[in-house]
Amino acid sequence: MATIRFTSHLVRHRPAPAIEADGVTVAEVLTQGLAGDALLKSYVLDEQGRVRKHVNIYLDGALIADRVRLSDAVQPRSQLYVLQALSGG
Repeated sequence: MATIRFTSHLVRHRPAPAIEADGVTVAEVLTQGLAGDALLKSYVLDEQGRVRKHVNIYLDGALIADRVRLSDAVQPRSQLYVLQALSGG
C-alpha cells in the first residue's frame, strides 16, 4: 500500500494522519485514501478531481507531473506528500 502524508501546517488546522491506500496511479490512491473524509478531499482536489492550485503533491520525493488526470504511476510502497503550495516573491 502507498502512504499519503500531510504537512504539519495542514495537520494543525485539520487532523490528517498518514493514510494507507491501494492504487497504481496517484488518482487511484487519492480516491481510495480520501474517500472517508470529504473535507480533506476538498482541500486537496477540486470538483473535477484535479489537484487544487494551492496544493502540491510529491510522489517519492518528486513533484507529480500530471496535476489534471493524476496518472503518475504509484508503486506499492510509494509515499505521497501533500503540502500547501506557496507563491510570491
